[in-house]
Amino acid sequence: MRKWIITGGAGFIGCHAAATFHQKGDHVVLVDNLSRRGADANLSWLRDQGVTDFIKADIRDFAAIRDVMAKHADADVVLHLAAQVAVTTSVIDPRTDFEINALGTFNVLEAVRALETKPIVVYSSTNKVYGNLEHVRVIEKNGRYAYEDRPFGVDEAEPMDFHSPYGVSKGCGDQYVRDYARIYDMKTVTFRQSCIYGTRQFGIEDQGWIAWFCVAVTTGQPFTIFGDGKQIRDTLWVGDLVDAYERAVARIDSVSGEVFNVGGGPGNTMSLNELVALLSESFGRDLNPPYADWRPGDQRVFVADVRKAQRLLGWSPTVGTVDGVKKLLGWVRENRGLFS
Repeated sequence: MRKWIITGGAGFIGCHAAATFHQKGDHVVLVDNLSRRGADANLSWLRDQGVTDFIKADIRDFAAIRDVMAKHADADVVLHLAAQVAVTTSVIDPRTDFEINALGTFNVLEAVRALETKPIVVYSSTNKVYGNLEHVRVIEKNGRYAYEDRPFGVDEAEPMDFHSPYGVSKGCGDQYVRDYARIYDMKTVTFRQSCIYGTRQFGIEDQGWIAWFCVAVTTGQPFTIFGDGKQIRDTLWVGDLVDAYERAVARIDSVSGEVFNVGGGPGNTMSLNELVALLSESFGRDLNPPYADWRPGDQRVFVADVRKAQRLLGWSPTVGTVDGVKKLLGWVRENRGLFS
């Protein structure tokens, strides 16, 4: 049995991780400030699953986070998911973005470093640390964008080139987590995550586009495609991401200090237009959303090269994109009251 502290534990990824670990007999401590939409509903759902150890705290408050870590100094793993998650929000309010993503991550690391028994730190980073990848040639093929000469996608050797306050703040945390493994001999792993989606995701226009499109169509809300809709992402079902976390923890002696790109990989990609077409088919009507200008920091293509995770973690995605979207859409339809 392991003991996990999950910051952002009432968030989309956090609640899935917490439920999974609890079902396997692990002890889970949730830490969340409940500021994000849907967090209260996710916390209630987790309590129904039997996950009851919850601390309301904000990672920007070092004293509070230090107290959490000291109280649970016997923890085996700190899964650090708490974050500001939207590029557009970071452009509007870069200070808050910095305080949550950069300072908040630093606070978590320092609180862990102060413990005699150093728990593993697993950090949720982002593909946005690679920026717009303007030097990578992109072509248009079959109505969607694609890399011209990167059949496996972007790997971990790609230089970081932050493009947006969000990319900078998450990249700052990314590098701190890596460096604490080198300088302080802490056991850390960093996951640079691509497009994660799944049930219990309260997507909004600024973040979580697959969930947002599903919610908007189901509840009759207007939604917009920014850009031309041909941009693609590799999509990863949330359960597959949680599996990657577990595998890294199980192999920590060999992967400490490592960084992994995790996404659906080349076999699980979707464009915005393709998602609209799938939803149109599901609802039996043409949706025809309006188009608007590209937003700052938007990438025409991002596909993660997941071969390092396959090699070192024995991990691969298991849920295909179309099946996953249908599963998410079914959940939204069954729970539309959560979005009213």
